[in-house]
Amino acid sequence: MTIGGSIALLIIGAILAYAVDYEFSGVDIRLVGVILMIGGLIGLVIGVIRIVSARRAIERRPPPHVREEYYDYDYETRRRPY
Repeated sequence: MTIGGSIALLIIGAILAYAVDYEFSGVDIRLVGVILMIGGLIGLVIGVIRIVSARRAIERRPPPHVREEYYDYDYETRRRPY
């Protein structure tokens, strides 16, 4: 679940828990809203943890090696430059 999906669950859950005043038989809308908010909060925490751990993995990677080569042979004159 992405962070955007988690925030959407939080918003939908808050709307169901606090703003909707409608009743189904056998379904408690407020409880469904609270469950959605808890699921969104858990998803948000997991998403943030994944982002932080991915950034740490990138920082741990060693820098690329630079390889410099020097050829002491002049191809135009076909002899050594010194």
